[in-house]
Formats: sequence, C-alpha cells, structure tokens
Amino acid sequence: MTWTRSLGVVGARSRDSRSPIVKLEDGIAWESKDKDGRLPTPEPPGDYVYEELLTRTSWCNAEYAYKEIERGRAQGNKAALWIRARLQALLFYLGCTIQLHSGKVLFLGIIIMGAFAVGLKQARIETNVEKLWVEVGGRLEQELDYTTKTLGDGWGTTNQIIIQTPKDGAGNVLTQDALLQHVRSTILATQVQVEMYGQTWSFKDVCYITDFPAFEDNIVDQIITELIPCTIVTPLDCFWEGSRLLGPENPVHIPFYNDTLRWKTLDPIQLLEHFDDYEAFIAPESLRDIFNRTGIGHAYQNRPCLNPQDPECPSTAPNKKSGQVPDIAAELTGGCTGFASTFMVWPEELIVGGVTKNSTNHITSAEALQSIVQLKGQKMMYEAWKGNYKVDEIRWTAEKAGAIVEEWQRKFTQVVRNSSVLNSQDVNAFTSASLNDLLQEFSNLSVVRVAMGYVFMVIYAFFTMMKLSDGVRSQGGVGLSGVLLVAFSVVASLGFCAWIGLTFNASTTQVLPFLALGVGVDDMFLLAHSSTSIPSQVPLVYKTGEILRRSGVSVFLTSINNMCAFLLAAVIPIPALRSLSLQFAIVIVFNFLAIVLVFPAILALDIKRRESKRVDIFCCLTNSPSANRVIRVQPRPADTRQPLPRQTEVRLQSTVQAVTQTAPSHGERPYVTVVHPSSVTTTEGITPVVETPPSTAASTASTRTLIRQNSFERERPSLRERFRKVTCWRWSLSGFARGYYAPFLQKLQVKVCVLVFFACLLGLSIYGVTQIEDGLEITDIVPRGTREEEFLEAQMKYFSFYNMYGVTQEDFDYANKQRLLHAYHTEFRNIEQVIREPDGSLPSFWLITFRDWLLEMQREFDRDKKGNAIILNNWYNNASEKGVLAYKMLIQTGIPERPIDFNRFVSERLVDDHGVINPDGFYNYLTVWCNYDTWSYSASQAMLHPAPAQWTPGGKTDRDVTIPRSSPLNYTQLPFYLNNLRDTQDFISVVRNVRNLSEYFVEQGLPNYPMGVPFTFWEQYLDLRFYLALSLVSVLGASFLVMTVTLANPWAALILVCILGMITTELFGFMGLLGIKLSAIPAVTLIISVGIGVEFTLHTCYAFLTTIGDRNKRVTMALGHTFSPVVDGALSTLLGVVMLAGSEFDFIVSYFFYVFTALIVIGTLNGLVLLPVILSLVGPPAEVRPPNNATRLTTPTPPPTPPVERSGIAMQGHQQQQRSGRRRGWEGTEFGGSVSSMGDSATYRGYGGEHIEVHPPEVVVQTFAREPQRQEWKAHRPPHHQWPRSSRIHHPNMPHYTSSSSSSPSPSPQMSHHVTTVTATAKVSILHPMCGGGERTDSYKYHKRRRDWEKGGGSNKTREIEDRKEKDNSSSDSPV
Repeated sequence: MTWTRSLGVVGARSRDSRSPIVKLEDGIAWESKDKDGRLPTPEPPGDYVYEELLTRTSWCNAEYAYKEIERGRAQGNKAALWIRARLQALLFYLGCTIQLHSGKVLFLGIIIMGAFAVGLKQARIETNVEKLWVEVGGRLEQELDYTTKTLGDGWGTTNQIIIQTPKDGAGNVLTQDALLQHVRSTILATQVQVEMYGQTWSFKDVCYITDFPAFEDNIVDQIITELIPCTIVTPLDCFWEGSRLLGPENPVHIPFYNDTLRWKTLDPIQLLEHFDDYEAFIAPESLRDIFNRTGIGHAYQNRPCLNPQDPECPSTAPNKKSGQVPDIAAELTGGCTGFASTFMVWPEELIVGGVTKNSTNHITSAEALQSIVQLKGQKMMYEAWKGNYKVDEIRWTAEKAGAIVEEWQRKFTQVVRNSSVLNSQDVNAFTSASLNDLLQEFSNLSVVRVAMGYVFMVIYAFFTMMKLSDGVRSQGGVGLSGVLLVAFSVVASLGFCAWIGLTFNASTTQVLPFLALGVGVDDMFLLAHSSTSIPSQVPLVYKTGEILRRSGVSVFLTSINNMCAFLLAAVIPIPALRSLSLQFAIVIVFNFLAIVLVFPAILALDIKRRESKRVDIFCCLTNSPSANRVIRVQPRPADTRQPLPRQTEVRLQSTVQAVTQTAPSHGERPYVTVVHPSSVTTTEGITPVVETPPSTAASTASTRTLIRQNSFERERPSLRERFRKVTCWRWSLSGFARGYYAPFLQKLQVKVCVLVFFACLLGLSIYGVTQIEDGLEITDIVPRGTREEEFLEAQMKYFSFYNMYGVTQEDFDYANKQRLLHAYHTEFRNIEQVIREPDGSLPSFWLITFRDWLLEMQREFDRDKKGNAIILNNWYNNASEKGVLAYKMLIQTGIPERPIDFNRFVSERLVDDHGVINPDGFYNYLTVWCNYDTWSYSASQAMLHPAPAQWTPGGKTDRDVTIPRSSPLNYTQLPFYLNNLRDTQDFISVVRNVRNLSEYFVEQGLPNYPMGVPFTFWEQYLDLRFYLALSLVSVLGASFLVMTVTLANPWAALILVCILGMITTELFGFMGLLGIKLSAIPAVTLIISVGIGVEFTLHTCYAFLTTIGDRNKRVTMALGHTFSPVVDGALSTLLGVVMLAGSEFDFIVSYFFYVFTALIVIGTLNGLVLLPVILSLVGPPAEVRPPNNATRLTTPTPPPTPPVERSGIAMQGHQQQQRSGRRRGWEGTEFGGSVSSMGDSATYRGYGGEHIEVHPPEVVVQTFAREPQRQEWKAHRPPHHQWPRSSRIHHPNMPHYTSSSSSSPSPSPQMSHHVTTVTATAKVSILHPMCGGGERTDSYKYHKRRRDWEKGGGSNKTREIEDRKEKDNSSSDSPV
C-alpha cells in the first residue's frame, strides 16, 4: 500500500514504480490486488519518514530498520528485526482492517463475549474439601478413590462437636455448675427434630447406633432395639447424668417389669435377674452373654451424680447418701467409659482440654469440655431407611438422606449455641454441615465488593486519560470503555471456564475478578498511551494499524509470558489452585484477544472523533476549529494587473506566532510568513496585514499572514484561556519521566544508591525466605468475629485430637500372613503422637478382637470336649452353646468341594500357640464372628469388605454344621488416635513417619495406606517446596526461552529473568517477614508473580532495545514511553486488589491482599528503578546502530518534485484536493526530512555534527506576482530547496524582524497575473556546527524558556536567533 502525501492529484505512481493506486474509500489509497485477488498487506513506503522512525526505528517499523541494515546504512540484530517485522506486519494489517470496520468489529466482539458470558449459568462451585485440596493424580487421590470405590460415597459417620469453655478464657470448667450446663446443652442437642419431605426426623432417626446381634426371641430383640442408644462421646459418661443423654425418648415397656424404663433407671443386671423368673417366655442366656462381654454391667446406676440432690439420682450412686458433690477432676482423670465399658472407652485427651495436673498425674483443673455426637453418614442413612414405610412415599434416595442429615446438623448447631444459661460459660458447636456452609459462603462472590472495585477502576481510568485542558484530545471515554471491555472479557472468560467444566472455588470467586481486571487494564493503558503518540502525519486509515504495530508486540510478549506463568502454576497438583491457574490463563487469553481485536475498534472510533474535532464523551459537541486547519483564500483573476491589496479581512480561530524569513533571490521572490498553530483555538476576527516590498527585483511576491488579532493586542485573556494555561493541567507522567526522573536516575551517585538499596533488600528477602514456615491455619478461612472462628480457635487450642486408620488392601493373603498384619499394627507404637492404653499398649484392632473371641470359643470347646459333651461327630444337650459353635468351626476345611472334615476334631485348633488363627477355616470363622459377636465387630471399626457372609447361629439345637465361607478381603481398617498435633510441623512429622512406615510394609508385601484428616489436608506439604521450586524454574526458563526467541536477544532475556527472579525472591521474603505461612496458595502467588512481573519490566526493556543512542539516552526515551503506562497499570492493578482488604475472611486479606499489594510495589520498584539502572550500566546494545555512534538514522534524501504547471486551473484543482484531503483527515506531509507530531517538535544531531530542528506543521499563505520579461518560473524544487527572499511583514503590535537583504519598495506595474496558494509546510532548521547546538523544542527547558519569552516580550532574543539563522544561511522550508 502506498501513502500518497502530496496535495496534488491522487493517482501518481510511487517512486519505486509499483502498481497504480486503487481508490477504495475517501482518503484511502491502496495498491491494486495481487494475482489471487487479495489485497496485499498494507505498509508505508520506504521514504515515508518521521522523527520517531529515525530514533526508535525497530519499535516503529522493524521492516524499515531491517532494510536500513540491508542497505548498509546501519548495523543491528537482523534476526530480531526479521522476526518482529513479520509480527508487526500482521498486527499492522489487523489494525488497518479494524480501522475500516471498527463498528462491526466492536459489535461482533460484544456479541461473542456475551455468548460466552451466558456460560456462567453452568458454573459449579466446589466446596468438597477433599476435591479441593487433595493432590491430583497423587497417591492420596488414588487412595481416596480406592476407598470410595470399595465402600461407596458417603460411607462412615459424621461427628457433631460441642465445646464448652469459660467466657473469661482462663476459668476452670471442672465445677458442678459447668458440668450441669454441659448436661443441659447436650440434652437439648439430642432433642432436635427437623421436618423434611413430610416427615419428622428425630435424633434417634439420624444418629449412629452400634449394631447388636439379632435374637431368636422376638421379645428380647424388640427390647434391645429400643434400648440400644445413640453413640455419644462425652465427659458426662463419668457420671450418672450421662444416662440422661441416652433416652430412649419413649419409655420401654417390659412385661412384668418397670413400665417407664429408660437408661437413667435401667440396671441391666437387675433386668436379667427379672428375666430368669420368666425363662419359659424369655431366654436371657444370649442377652446375659452380650452384657458380660460388652461390659454393660449395672450401666450408670453405680456412677456418681453431679447433683446428688436430684430426686432421680439412683440410690446406688456412690454419693447419693452423703449428698457430697463428687471430685469431678478425679473422676475425669484417665478418661471415661460409655454404657458398654469394654468397647466404649473415651480417652482423657478427647473429652477434657487445657488440663492442669499435679505431681501424681491427676487432673486439678481444665479449661474446656468436649462432647461428640455421632450421626449416620449419607450412605448409612440411606441404607438404614431403605424399604421402611416412612420413606415409601418420598422416593427415597441417597441425596435426600444426606439432605436430612445436613438440615439436622444445622438445627443442632443453632440449638447448642443458644443453650447456655450461665454467664460464665460459653457453649459452641460445629458440624460438617457448618464447614460446608462456611465454604459455600466463602466461595460466594461478593457482588457489592466487585462492583465497587470496578467502579473505582472506571473512575481512575477515566480521570487518568481525560485532559481537562483539551476536550478533543482527551481520552476519558477510551479509558471508560477500555475498563468496561476488560470487565466484560473477564466475565466472558469465566463463562467459558464454566462451559468447559472447570469448577469454581473460593480462590477463583474471591480473587480472580479483581486481579484479572487489574492485570487486563495494563495492556489497555499501553495501547491508549500509544494512540496519543502517533504522528499526526499518519493518515487516518493507518493510525490503528500503527498503534498495534508499535505496542501490539509488547502486549503479545507480556500475554505470552503471563499465560506460561499461569499454565506452569498448574504444576502444583492441588485441585483448587490448579483450577485457579487454568482459569487465570484463560482470562489472560480472553483479555489479550479483547485488547488486540476489540479495543483497537474503540481506539479507531476515538481517532475519528478527534479528527472531526468532537469533544470527549460528549461526541455530539464539536470544538473550535484547530489551528492546523488550512485557510483557503480565493485567487485573484489571472488578468488582474492591479497591485495586491494591503489588507484582507479574514476570520481565524487560533493562537499563532508569525516568523518571516527570506532566502537568496533566484528570479522570483515569494514572501513567506510562517504561522505556528496551537492546539487550542478561539474564534475572533483578524486583519492580515501585508506590506508590499520595493520593486527592484524582476518579480514581486506578497504573503498574507494569518495572525490572531489579540495575539498582538494586549487584551485581557478569557477565563477559559487562563484555565488552559494552568501548568498542572498540562502535567503528565511521561513528561515527568523525561524531564526529571530519568535524568535524576542517571546520576552516578543515584545509581550506586539504587544498587546498594536493592542488594540490601535482596539480602533481607533471603533472610525472610529462611524464616517462612509451612502451613495454613483453618481459622484463616472463616469470617472474623463469628462463632465458627471462636469454635475453631478453641478446638485448635484445647483438642488437637484426630483419628486415623491404617487401611489394608487387596492382593494380600490375610489368612496366611497374619503375623505381618500384627507386625504392621505393632509398629505404630513408634509413632509418638499415637494414643496408647493406660498400660502403654496400642488399641486393639479387628484381627486381635477376632482372635480373642476365637480363643474364648476354644476354651469353651475344650471344656465340653473334656467333659465328653462333644464327641467326634456329635454333641449332647449338656454341651454349651459356645462349645457347639466352636465344634462347627473346627471341622470346616475352607475347601468348597469338601467343606467338612470331622477328623479335624481331634487335632485342629481355632488359634495355635503363636496366636495365629487357623488359616484353613479363616473365612468360615470370620462369618461366625461377624454374625455372632456383632457388637465387638462393630466396635472394632474394621469395615471389612466384602462384608462377611450373612449367617444366623442356630444354637446347639441346630444340627447343620455347614458354615458359609466369606469372600477374601480387599479392605480392612486399623483405627488409631493421634494427639498433640498443634502446628503444621507436628502434622508434617506424623504424616511423614506414618508414610515411611506404610511404605516399608508395602515393600514387605502388605499393600496398605494411612487415611485420616491429617493426611487429607497436610500431606500436600511433604512435596510442596519441591513442586514450588520445579514450577519457578520452569516458568523462569519458559520466560527466558519466550523472550529469547521473540526478542532474539539472550542478553536482554537474561537481564529480565534475573529481575523477575529478584521480584519473586523479594516477595517470598516479604511473606516470611510478615508471618505468612507457605501453602499451596502462596506458592501459586509466587509462580504468578513471574508473569505479573513481566508487566513491570518487559515494556521498559523492549523500549530500551528498540531505541537508538547510547545507554543513558535509550533509558531516558524508554522511560518516557513506558513510565506512564506502567504506573497506570500498577495503580489500576492495586485498585483491583485493594477491594480485597474489605473481605471478612482473614484468608483473603492475608494471602491475597497483602501478598499482591507487596507484589505490585516490589514489581514497580524493580521495573522502574532497578531495571533502568541495570540497563544504563550493562544493558544490551540497540537493535539498530547507525555508523559512527550517531544518535539517529540518516534522514533519507528527498526525491525531486515532479513538474506541475502552476496555472490557475491547476491551483483550483489543488485547492479542491486540499478540501477533500481535509475532509478525509489528511494532515500528513511528504518531504525529505523528518516530521514531528502536531503541536510538537524534535531536535537531533545529524552527520558531521549538524543540529537539525523539526518544527510543527505551519500554515503559509503566498501570493506570487510574475512579470513577462523574466524567465518563466518552473514548478520544480531547487536542488537545495532555496526560495527567494521574502519581504518583511510589519504590524504595529508585532515584533519587528530584520533581514540582511535590502530592496527598494517599489511595486512592479508589469505583473501579468497573480497566483495565490495556501500551503501547509513542515519547517526543518539545519544549524551547522559553527553556530553551536540546538535544543529540542519538545523539551521541558524549551517550553519553560518559551513561556518566559512570552511573558517578557521576547523581541531581543528573537532578533538574536533570526540574525544567527541569516548569518548561517541554513534555514530551509520544505513544502508539503
């Protein structure tokens, strides 16, 4: 594509003889189509040059820089330029296409994002703790999957916990009043009922009840079913009051006995004695056996009463007669037992907390009491009621069973918390439903907080990009639209995440909306900032392409690095954090697409608004005509021979400065008046004054000078004018960076201080890294000041008690490898935290209980055998029931083809002398044990799977000796209790030790694994630091590779990676110094810090590489370009994060707000302070390096202007082209020098030390007078662009400029015709070394001196400058 810049006729061929230009749209000139019919990629011609292209060549146009190197005019990194040229060409073509179809692109983008946003309807928030924090693909996940696959979902029981503490926090709870309060709270808890699905569900309906064997006697079976209570672990079991918790709700009716039988009045031994009198109706033998083996005995009737004055306190209570309050501390020492004292043993550590003991190890005081109410799990609840008439009409499902249990738990918590009647005691409760509700609340999105954060972001972006002094150039609407676009892209990306099945959790809902918006607007600020620096000479249709060509590469690089960082953060195999990382990566992709595809459409519309001089936001309003507007003056007729008029009435809205210059005469003498435009205009009448010079030359020329009247008249400025001149409105971050910050940073002493400061900061950070601990406090994930927080703090302080299981798996011969299983159990005594029995032994497990029962049966058999009650193939009526049952087991062979062998009666035993169960009949014996001794099997918590075969013992009257064989086991449990687990190191220690034990026995041939809460939540810390190190190395390595490939500069990539490593180390150290513990969440933040750190560093380094000059100059120019967008991006990200400070969760405040705030501060300091200093000292060379260490590329030599006939008709066509060009937004210039943007100027040093100053575009009105005797003037440009000297122009209120030439002021009467032209010119002043150096007109010092000149009149200084220019004879005006 060729840019036709002349104001002449469009359609001329380009200088490189390319194909003719095809006009597609007003103001757009494209080349003709390629052979395949497609339009070629648009690109500017090689001779279109402007100042920034010569100083920041590869940033503006890498292809131009590459060609300059190919031509031998410069040296540089050709590989980097070749890669970037391809990327820039793609971005430029994309931007030009978006410019042409900006409205369509914007509409289509919003429609597509809206379609993705609909996916949020499918969003699913995960609150299952195991699914959030268990390592993906790890052994723990495999173990849990095996457990679930074997036992099913919702297996086991759930615990509801009641904790009572003194309100003053230091009192003693071992008092009568405190214990009676605990009784009241627990009784109220057991009376909770809920209404669901048309039924009433009581405590007995949902609680866990230990299994009892079925009895042949229906009366006994019914009595036992009604009497067996729910399982409650409580310190009240040490006292008679513990019986009041067991019910039953309705008294049990026993024939010929007490009609109001409850546990508080039940004496089981007395009941059996009563049954002996009715042996003809009730068979009490089996019941007596169960009572004896379980240790029920007299139940609670012989336990002390807390209140001996209670009328219901039994007379058998030890303190009933004395009426003395029992020694509560002594009773609780060593723990308590439930109604079945053999199996229901409650350790002291489980029921009493904050204990103080004396020298004899007896409790003297305690600070907390704990009771645990066990409920059925979802699966157990479903199976318990399946087929019952109560659920026949509600379509009973496991989900409904779980919902009933959860609702009961919620009401339980509410009742217990309101049960305290003592001002000195605080009673609190917590359930698994409370945890789920807490996680659900924690995962819910705070709409108010999100809305406030986005509003703050919108306000910041609007006021940052708004220009109060110039409504046209203001971009407040762009900032507003950009933030809303990024917000919409975040919503769309989250909808896409929901659509593809990624679950949401507390981390994503609480953090991602804020951080994603803060990161997303960084690139938006960069593109918006670049849109204001595009030279005004660039045609309208190419400006969006130029924006993407310049800044799109930076956006691409930062987005790629961020995506790599977030994707590599997913290496940490924690589901909650992996989901967060993947969702962040998707958000980055959507933000990148929105910024590159949709936001340029917004910029294109804003560019059109500015071209049409419409006010920001209020686009229906137009501002005053700008000063760069071309004023057309109708030419006089060609045959007019009258002298030029001395003055003409013209109205122009502009604040201008007129400067008249002359050049050596070459036949014609045009008088040129230069008008300097300003960006702010007003509408006023002016009177151009033209003084006709003496007629000593062959021809004369006059110039109409457009000067605002009040620029000469000392009128009082309007309020609007004074408002615009206020310095603070014109202040900018970029100007501050160029004029103050960069020069300050380049001082040697400042560099030394910066290096020393960051070295100290790095050392302090390394120290902080060594101090950081692993862990995540559970109290951090609950809202502050809530009852949940109080409960969790009390539990962590007083009851560090957890249960765990050693699980054995399939592929193990349980019958023949019993010794290995016993050894596995015995080795747990080496785990310090495992609770032991009072004699120092470990709690028994199912195989020990099974063996002990068989030994008891063997003893009964031996007695009957010795008394000949049992013989080889028969038994007599005097044989015991246990002896007969043992006989049936002994003759089992375990062989399906030959199950019975009576010869085994002689020599075989159930258990040998070494305590090993006979392996031949192992699974037959297991069937008998699980069905006959149900209580001990249930108390063993063995959870044998497959469940043993069902079999009903027939007693000694049953002559069938066949016993079904159970299936081989593939799952068993060994229960243990862990204590003294206070902090993360304790948990990690026990997890590591148990894992080592487990792995050892796996090697020995016993497949096993541990299971329990400590392993579910704390095992992640075993390998967390390894995964963190692996992820950091991977992301830093990936960043190095990406930047090395895209920048083709390993030196720059290495510097950036070192800075990123410092950012991560400093952030890590900050967490250690602040006391934040290392968990998966801070680990992900550290990994993410590498990606976010790129936002603070890459833009500056990229600008440094693409700038020409020495290191200091390149640092100055880089900061001038990137300081503003980086600061805006940092502040915008901080605004997005600052709303997290208002969260009621300490977890959010500590682990996200503090950490990300520190990351923003650390990243900004490293990116804008340390990196510029490093680059100025050891920065890589520029990608383009001119010969002789010049600070810019050589300005290309302009080609000659083609001859054009200067007729009146031609000029009319010329003016028509001007009008059409202006309507189409053509404000550029084609010339051989360099052009700065409108309202700006630039200076630089050329070859040979020349000082070249590029001035703003200027408006020149010229009037030529021709004489027939002179040689006809040819419309071609002289070799050195020398124009005839102009006459002086004088105005009473205008500074008077003198010229070195003299001529008489006589007009020429021989003029044949007049030609008047209006030409926009770009002025280039070349000052040779003999005249000293120049100064950049866009510098701060220049504008300061110019303001001082305006205040003081400035006449003398202007004359000095004019005299210097005339002496040097080096000023040239290049017409557009």
